[in-house]
Amino acid sequence: MSHHPTAKDAFIAKKAAIDAMLARLQSLSEDHFDTHPDEVHWGHVGNLDYYAELLKRITDSAFKEGEHAE
Repeated sequence: MSHHPTAKDAFIAKKAAIDAMLARLQSLSEDHFDTHPDEVHWGHVGNLDYYAELLKRITDSAFKEGEHAE
């Protein structure tokens, strides 16, 4: 008999995947995104700006802010 995942199963799996991604990002942030403070250049700033832009899109959607405001 094959098991067909329920919406609850899929939701829990997606939440676990998001939690794992958030934990990895938090760890990377705590390690200054693998950048030594004395070696920071504008390319690093650009990378962080890109990450922040993507995260803002996510938070705007999740919290119904920005273009997702009701």
